[in-house]
Amino acid sequence: QVQLVESGGGLVQAGGSLRLSCVASGINFNINAMGWYRRAPGKQRELVVTITSGGETNYADSVKGRFTISRDNAKNTVYLQMNSLKPEDTAVYYCNAPVRAPISKRLIDYWGRGTQVTVSS
Repeated sequence: QVQLVESGGGLVQAGGSLRLSCVASGINFNINAMGWYRRAPGKQRELVVTITSGGETNYADSVKGRFTISRDNAKNTVYLQMNSLKPEDTAVYYCNAPVRAPISKRLIDYWGRGTQVTVSS
């Protein structure tokens, strides 16, 4: 079955950095787009960034220039390097893999359990 396991969250002061990792299993990682989303307290889950199998990226305006997504296909891992963190970046960060079902071709979203990022002011 599909599993996405995030790690790397924690508590950091404003201006600091963290790197999140997401290891995927049960999918053809090399051809799959991946993404990071986040849910701040009292808010809905929102897109942070996505990356296609070809490396094309799409960042939320709020993180452009501060966050960088990358992928290592040999390790089935996607990373999120977060620099210049702000208190408003505090959220649970989720790894996402939209997988196309083999028969119906319907896209199914798979999610990790999330990792907490807390940025203190």
